[in-house]
Amino acid sequence: MKTLIIVDVQNDFMPGGSLAVEDGDAIVPEINKIQGNYDLVVATQDWHPQNHGSFASNREGKEAFDEGELGGMKQTFWPDHCVQGSQGAEFHPDLKMHAVEAVFRKGMNPKIDSYSGFYDNGHKKSTGLAGYLREKRVEEIDFCGLAADICVYFTIKDAVREGFKSSLIKNSTRPLDKDAFKTQLDELREKGVNIK
Repeated sequence: MKTLIIVDVQNDFMPGGSLAVEDGDAIVPEINKIQGNYDLVVATQDWHPQNHGSFASNREGKEAFDEGELGGMKQTFWPDHCVQGSQGAEFHPDLKMHAVEAVFRKGMNPKIDSYSGFYDNGHKKSTGLAGYLREKRVEEIDFCGLAADICVYFTIKDAVREGFKSSLIKNSTRPLDKDAFKTQLDELREKGVNIK
């Protein structure tokens, strides 16, 4: 079953959003164009409580993009973003959602961040995405969305670890850090990920 996973195409990651990815909105028409090529389309959604520990605003003496620790792991502290029920957490208004069969929310536990659509950053809790895909007999997945070097990257890494043949649609993703993403692309290729 040909499957597309759309990662976090949400307002706060768009130009003008609180954690904006440069040209993030340019991927929306691209994703809309390709959705009809798939038997199954699934989306992930960052869905943080206001008191999330990854927000710099909740950490005394921390500024956005400072480094520290959360849940016993290295953590970047982010501007408040994708707060549950906020406009910033909503999918981009132009993103076609009619083909999306399921939405998997992540980042709800305030004590640990969750970049991947499959697990939190400590791999302590599953979102249920892997089980859902297996029940649908999915073997191959194409990925797109935001941000390429964070949530898309970690989602693909977990997909590979779960045994799914994975591809990244490069023109349907954008990174927050372009240099980091170049290195990650090499790493993903080494793991057998197809870069389309």
